Amino acid sequence: MTFPINRHRLWQLIVDAALIAAAWYLAFRLRFDPRVPPYYHTLFVRTIWIVLLIKLVVFVGFGFYNRWWRYVSTRDMWGAARGVTVASLVASLVVYFAQPVQQIRLPRSVAIMDWLLLLAFVAGSRLLARTLIERPAARSLVARGKEVILVGAGDAAQLILKEILRSPALGYTPIGLIDDDPRKRNLRLHGVRVLGTTDQLRRILREQKPDEVLIALPSASGDVRQKIVTITRQEGVPVKTLPGLNELFGDSNLATQIRPVQVEDVLGREQVEVDLRKAAAYLRDEVVLVTGAGGSIGSELSRQIARSGCKRLILVDQAETPLFEIERELTGERSFAACVPILRDAGHRPGMRQVFDRYRPSVVFHAAAYKHVSLMEANPLESVRNNALATKAVADVAVEYGVERFVLVSTDKAVNPKAVMGQSKALCEWIVEAYGARDVPTRFVAVRFGNVLGSSGSVIPIFRRQIERGGPVTVRHEEMTRFFMTIPEAVSLVVQAGAIGGHGEVFVLDMGEPVKIVDLARNMILLSGREPDRDISIEIVGARPGEKLHEELWSEAETVSATEHPKILLVRRPSIEPSWLEEELAELERLIDAGETLELVARLGGMMREPRHAVEAPLASRSLPLEG
Repeated sequence: MTFPINRHRLWQLIVDAALIAAAWYLAFRLRFDPRVPPYYHTLFVRTIWIVLLIKLVVFVGFGFYNRWWRYVSTRDMWGAARGVTVASLVASLVVYFAQPVQQIRLPRSVAIMDWLLLLAFVAGSRLLARTLIERPAARSLVARGKEVILVGAGDAAQLILKEILRSPALGYTPIGLIDDDPRKRNLRLHGVRVLGTTDQLRRILREQKPDEVLIALPSASGDVRQKIVTITRQEGVPVKTLPGLNELFGDSNLATQIRPVQVEDVLGREQVEVDLRKAAAYLRDEVVLVTGAGGSIGSELSRQIARSGCKRLILVDQAETPLFEIERELTGERSFAACVPILRDAGHRPGMRQVFDRYRPSVVFHAAAYKHVSLMEANPLESVRNNALATKAVADVAVEYGVERFVLVSTDKAVNPKAVMGQSKALCEWIVEAYGARDVPTRFVAVRFGNVLGSSGSVIPIFRRQIERGGPVTVRHEEMTRFFMTIPEAVSLVVQAGAIGGHGEVFVLDMGEPVKIVDLARNMILLSGREPDRDISIEIVGARPGEKLHEELWSEAETVSATEHPKILLVRRPSIEPSWLEEELAELERLIDAGETLELVARLGGMMREPRHAVEAPLASRSLPLEG
């Protein structure tokens, strides 16, 4: 049996004992001021030890000594109030009915004053302890660190201020807040005053001369961040930010997540908000398998699925190092031990059968795919084998082992595809549609979206390396545009889409407005602290084979309709004839085995130009309930 009080908390119990005795004594003195009558003094003396014992036992029972006083919160204060109330009530009733002094009852006024005094003492002692512990250290008054202005005066700013004031080692001294809510003007948050709005930011920077500006608005739009970044850059003040809502680590303190502003912060897009707990409810207590788990999309899928409460997460990838890194991240940094790394080619049917037979997953996210357009154009056999035929192999095994859901991660390059990579991904969507129309228990859906910022196939890492080298930054065409979304946003919507439909539907994510690549390059150069065309040049080098000038999220032959989530749309189009698709895939596999590159490319192009459709398209009459 363990002692109910940690030895490191005994000093708290001793302090509370002194407070209990002081409150009991003062209650008698205040009631009988200026002098306590002898018989009531006798009552006090005979009851003080009883009161001490009862109240300390109640305090222990209410968990008073399981908490650090330095981290006392509003919830802790309410708990303390309940504990004090129960302790005072029990002690007063015992003293009243026990009647230690004959014919003398405890006055009700003494009981009430004792309760009020003890409540004030307990609350005050904890608040005083926290205030003293969190006071700026003497050394911080000498070495103040960077003077910083925070943009935002909401919950995130409050938490950051608390961490900064508590931890001088962070090297920040907050000197003011900026907030557009007029009701907050001149108010103070942890002693730091709200100086004005973002419209007054330029004047405030000139008057206050901070060393740095921190954007403490996780939900801020790209336009707001861009405005702040532009002003601070013009005034020569460095700026940092908190990540967006989808990137925040809920179990870490916010001060450790401060980072430089990145291009994805200022694209001007409205952030996608998904309640992951609700969206991923269908994954709770399930065995989930992710192919391509080491990739940019697959690794983020793994992170979000790990937070969903799944029973086990199977990570499949044929790349050793990325698989090792995501497994170590989940088990080490995120304390999710229920993941199993499997080094395997998802297209190897016997190997995948072994995985499914051993772990019996109920949900499969198929994210394994090759994505670099020009590289796939130079290697068409491998593009079709790894993208299309591997998707068919995983789908076949999923049906064979009774998987409940199969979610394909697709791409906007599957729309009107001109290059082999896009054509191979279009085949993947056709496979999902054809399998979804079968009479099998597995529910098939595909999720299509555009570029994700920071992925291995994105231009962002390329531009970043070019800027670090001093330029030039190479852009394919002045008018080239792409849709962009952050990886966490896209993946959260993929998880959400997995709960919708299940009969071979293809969903597309609403990516907002397309972004000009040349504007993206200019923004990245500006964020690096340099000027485009002066410090770093931008060169137009021409499109590579297979690249489109503008990507599309759906074709003219497709229509889209709304679903339960405003950022997820349903694509409607004529269905592919399953038997025809099966024959064509078999022929493509034969050509790959024979190494017939030219014939394969010609066959694939013919399939895209003249696909054979089913007699009817069953999606038009189906409703799409949202589960979980």
